[in-house]
Amino acid sequence: MGDTLRVPGRGLRRGIAVLTVLVLAGGVGSAVSLTAPSLISDLGLTGPPAALEPTAPVPALGPLAATAPLPSTAGLEAALGEAVADMPGRFTGTVLDPATGQVIWATDAERALVPGSTAKILTAAAALLTLNPTDGFVTRVVAGTQPGTVVLVGGGDPTLTALPEGEDGVYPGPARLTELAQEVQEQMPGPIDTVVVDTSRYSGSTSAPGWDPTDIAAGFVTPIEPLMLDGGRIDPTLQDTPRTDEPALVAGRAFAELVGADDVETGTAPGQGERLGSVTSAPFSELIEHTMRTSDNVLAEALAREVAVARGGQPSFAGAAEQTLAALTQAGFDPSGAVLVDGSGLSTEDEVPAQVLGALLSAAATPAESDRDTDFLRPLITGLPVAGGDGTLDDRFGVDTPSASGRGTVRAKTGTLTNVSSLAGLVTDADGRLLVFAFMSNGASPATVRPRLDALAAELGGCGCP
Repeated sequence: MGDTLRVPGRGLRRGIAVLTVLVLAGGVGSAVSLTAPSLISDLGLTGPPAALEPTAPVPALGPLAATAPLPSTAGLEAALGEAVADMPGRFTGTVLDPATGQVIWATDAERALVPGSTAKILTAAAALLTLNPTDGFVTRVVAGTQPGTVVLVGGGDPTLTALPEGEDGVYPGPARLTELAQEVQEQMPGPIDTVVVDTSRYSGSTSAPGWDPTDIAAGFVTPIEPLMLDGGRIDPTLQDTPRTDEPALVAGRAFAELVGADDVETGTAPGQGERLGSVTSAPFSELIEHTMRTSDNVLAEALAREVAVARGGQPSFAGAAEQTLAALTQAGFDPSGAVLVDGSGLSTEDEVPAQVLGALLSAAATPAESDRDTDFLRPLITGLPVAGGDGTLDDRFGVDTPSASGRGTVRAKTGTLTNVSSLAGLVTDADGRLLVFAFMSNGASPATVRPRLDALAAELGGCGCP
């Protein structure tokens, strides 16, 4: 109580209020009574304190004004032109107004470059356009053809975990292998001797053209199979940690241990096999947000496969890429110039124009009151990392860098490969206008280019640019 009264700069009224609360609180338990006049006397006052008026809360956040001025092309050129001219490598970029879909500024935006992980914007958009957002991946177990045999059928869920309830890995709300094992044991009339692992949901190669084989050991990806635990991670609690090169078998062995089986084999489920149990992942909408925020390559590949399955295409790398672009086209987007060979952007053979990235993000950021019905794409925006805050931007836009002003205001998807850097997202400018941008660079080291892309986005946010 005394410490409160001695804080420099505190008004006497506040001191009395704090003191009164503390004394009254103490009086409840001890039956000690101290009246207002005695307080006044103790403090050396001669009259009653002024009435305390509650302070009206001041909202820190609110909707953007619909009347905020739109920056001009000339203004943006003046603000960004010099930095763009000094950008090493091949650079393309675009800035759009999501309220109207209008392109305000662009440089070579129709030229396709290797996008890195900003290719996930196409995958995520296609998934939102194709899949029911409240559905999820389903992993099931059916009875085998022989007594004591069960078939673990991969349903494409890379978030399935062997961690017990109460222990969390990197994925939100994962389905648990322990729960599945318990269901199966309750349904089986006798002991389980053999677990058959069924990976027939996917076809083709487990690795895409243009992938670096060292990416498995580096922790960026695992062979793409429809059954795995924690994205194939050796340590399920770390985002980027070495992965297994046989994810389906690892999952099968873990399940066998839980149900007490000695043998693990590969095969396919019988057509009329009795279902013994199933578990479902978090909803696709949440997994898409997670994919955008953490740039999870394995989850992106699984979502691309689900798009192919839902559209009747081949659940392979080529089929998923084909159906991703087809889903965008069917929805009215123009992916001209985009060439995909995977769903994650991990391949050096992917090519995407900045204008395609910008158009998708602009649609996702369309104001709710607009007559453009694009609310279903909103997870593209809500999943974007926050500069200096979370996801793949948590260690960028440092306080002592030229991009510091973008901390907390820029939200963007990152893309990085050898000599590949890209950044695509949104920012509110100095006049309160929401803008969408897509910046891409090929041919120069990310160590050099990424800080410049960050500074460019921060400059856009600080611009009124009439």
